[in-house]
Amino acid sequence: MNKKLFGVSFAQKKYDLALKYCTPAAEQGDPEAQYYLGLMYEKGFGLKQDYTEAMNWYLKAAEQDNKDALCSLANMYLEGEGVKQDYTEARNYFIKAANLGDASAQYNLGVMYSSGDGTKKDYIEAKNWFLKAAEQGQAKAQFNLGVLYFNGQGVKQDYFKAVEWHQKAAEQGYADAQYNLAKIYYLGKGVKQDFVNAKKMVRKGS
Repeated sequence: MNKKLFGVSFAQKKYDLALKYCTPAAEQGDPEAQYYLGLMYEKGFGLKQDYTEAMNWYLKAAEQDNKDALCSLANMYLEGEGVKQDYTEARNYFIKAANLGDASAQYNLGVMYSSGDGTKKDYIEAKNWFLKAAEQGQAKAQFNLGVLYFNGQGVKQDYFKAVEWHQKAAEQGYADAQYNLAKIYYLGKGVKQDFVNAKKMVRKGS
């Protein structure tokens, strides 16, 4: 519950302050301010939720290669939030952000290519994007890359690499990776069969 000061919540005062400084900066062309203003409209932070205004500010920031704005636009099209759902448009915005080095966009592209959403299913392309995000430490991408190596999808099946990438994600506390590692230890795929470690990983992933 937000505490109140003279009948106004601290959260609202914080948003009012953000608007006070973000709005003029956004109007003067600052891409970060434009992104944050878009975010406030999208989520209804401190003002009435307005997807049209959110998209308007995201687009202005995206034109200046703001990665967060590009990802936000992609997600709006992906979820059909305030716009007609359009996987192709989502992918196009993710590609722009991914090429600017955004790990979350790279991961999302990997998901789209592996599932065939908005594009032909392509495990090789999925592997390439997962790898870019995984090398930046993105746990979900590390996990998915491990799955591809374990199943031999888009890459030559390699249990050792599957273990390596699962381990990296598991070390970050990613539960799905911990659970998969438990199965890998139980089966002895890419590692020496180890029921003790399998049990330990099941507990971590629970």
